[in-house]
Amino acid sequence: MSANNQATGQQQTATYDSAFLKACRREPVPHTPVWFMRQAGRSLPEYRKVREGIAMLDSCMRPELVTEITLQPVRRHHVDAAIYFSDIVVPLKAIGVDLDIKPGVGPVVANPIRTRADLAQLRDLEPGDVPYVTEAIGMLVRELGGTPLIGFAGAPFTLASYLVEGGPSRNHEHTKALMYGDPQLWADLLDRLAEITSAFLTVQIEAGASAVQLFDSWVGALSPADYRRSVMPASAKVFRAVEGRGVPRIHFGVGTGELLGLLGEAGADVVGVDWRVPLDEAARRVGPGKALQGNIDPAVLFAPQEAVETKAREVLDAAAGLEGHIFNLGHGVLPSTDPEALTRLVEYVHTQTAR
Repeated sequence: MSANNQATGQQQTATYDSAFLKACRREPVPHTPVWFMRQAGRSLPEYRKVREGIAMLDSCMRPELVTEITLQPVRRHHVDAAIYFSDIVVPLKAIGVDLDIKPGVGPVVANPIRTRADLAQLRDLEPGDVPYVTEAIGMLVRELGGTPLIGFAGAPFTLASYLVEGGPSRNHEHTKALMYGDPQLWADLLDRLAEITSAFLTVQIEAGASAVQLFDSWVGALSPADYRRSVMPASAKVFRAVEGRGVPRIHFGVGTGELLGLLGEAGADVVGVDWRVPLDEAARRVGPGKALQGNIDPAVLFAPQEAVETKAREVLDAAAGLEGHIFNLGHGVLPSTDPEALTRLVEYVHTQTAR
């Protein structure tokens, strides 16, 4: 056994009995595990300090910096899992797509994909394209010990939306025009993105990630029929690609109340739920055999502590009958959130659910 394989095996052993992975497997837990999307980020003053003067994409390619940022919320909030600090467009940048992350805007693509010839921008992703990911995850695995590390990637639809629109979009008009107007080109685009995403997640798993999450941030813009026909095959391909890797697979989207059953059907072990649907109703929509993750409204954290605890209690009560539950926000931590509110929320959930 190589040193790398041995390290990965040891990490799997170290994290296997963690509350987070037990909940993913729908096993009894010592307490409800907690982590937050965007926990490593703009709400932390220590994050803003280490990122000062460093562009977002550059910061994602510096292993020491990635390690420090990923660890910051674990140290501060005592969350039950770390999530790898990166951005969903990192694999696209790594294969040569001309894009940048503009402050206050988001990812901006220089040459949007609108024709079949534009697909040439998307070559296969090789592990050698992202050596900084492998290095950073190796460093994190050693630092985290028994705390699981969640790897992640953007889902094919959300990546396609950025690539086709050329940046963030409110209505996704170019994306939907391509999806409806040239179904074969659309299918080929999503299939290619599924290959890239699968390779990116595989790199993270092989480096030592204990779980992976597929973010489909924009998929709530679709009807169930459009999702099933035009998106689900590509997402399912990603989940199949990592199925035999022995790590839980989490699927999350925003505004996906009407799609929850399909998100689970695509192949996830855990379905993330935003704040719009109570977890007991989400469980009914998803069906048996899946753990759920969520789902307090991120804006609740701006209310007084008593109100935050009341809303957290509602989430825990709704989750009482679930096979497995991971407490999280219904979307990412908002930039101006008081970090102390997050720390108190973790402590509250841990205390209230201790078994």
